[in-house]
Amino acid sequence: MRRREILAGACIAAIAPLAAAQEWPKKPITILVGFAPGGAADHAARVVAKRLAENLGQAVVIENKAGAGGNIAHQSVATAEPDGATILLGSVGPLAIAPHLMKLPYDPQKDIAPLTMGMNFPNVLVVPPSLGVKTLAEFIALAKRQGRQMNYGSTGAGSASHLAGELFNSRAGTEVVHIPFKGGAPAVNELLAGRLSMYFATMSTAGPHIAAGKMVALATTGLVRAPFLPDLPTVAEALPGFTATNWYAFVTSAKVPAPILERWNLELVKALKSPEVHAELTRAGLLPAPGTRDELARYIDSESKTWSRVIAERKITAE
Repeated sequence: MRRREILAGACIAAIAPLAAAQEWPKKPITILVGFAPGGAADHAARVVAKRLAENLGQAVVIENKAGAGGNIAHQSVATAEPDGATILLGSVGPLAIAPHLMKLPYDPQKDIAPLTMGMNFPNVLVVPPSLGVKTLAEFIALAKRQGRQMNYGSTGAGSASHLAGELFNSRAGTEVVHIPFKGGAPAVNELLAGRLSMYFATMSTAGPHIAAGKMVALATTGLVRAPFLPDLPTVAEALPGFTATNWYAFVTSAKVPAPILERWNLELVKALKSPEVHAELTRAGLLPAPGTRDELARYIDSESKTWSRVIAERKITAE
């Protein structure tokens, strides 16, 4: 009897830390964002954070960790304490593009766990009014005449906007030069100042400037016209086969216990499907696309293969 009591006590002692580790975190929740404040990812994270705070009855804070095309924030979530209190609004660049461009201090497939797709949406190709072009055909003709005198901005080397620019050069036969920034907001500011020739912007950052006539929208980047700009043609209408949609997905450390990962999926899907969140994100051109953890894992794998081919074809480097 004494031996059985000792064994039982040892089992309880071994299980207790595991059970504690699987409890929902009691401290404030942190959502990391890999880009500077004021951009689309930052806006999306804040919209969702507000709803999560209300649903969970917990404080939810946003922490911007801009730099390296979002890779700094992704490394931070991969190495965060695996208690479920830190999640990340991840992006296509670090999750599906950067691994093919550079040696990362983390492995997106092994160190980061998918929670749910957040938003999946086309970008808008915008140019400054000073270029004097009104259509994509006019822009391509100008870019071919000016060659490497023209440039385009991105949210960082290896980001979705970087690869969209290179894909554009490939399909259009242009040589528009890449200039990386630490987020969408800085790139937009440079375009507004007339120092950028082109940028693949999110509607949430570019929309007000397009409406005010401070930017000219030439096309969207999906295969079909965007619901938020139905009268604007797609790049594919001029360059068949071109598609470069953008997406943000919620992820966390792969070391977080499975029960907490599943709870996060439920909470995030609930927040994204709430009428208020859905309406606000859609107004900003950030189309909500919540789903299962497995669906997100498969999508990231598919995107990784797609952009790997583009990187090889264009001989793109991390600069």
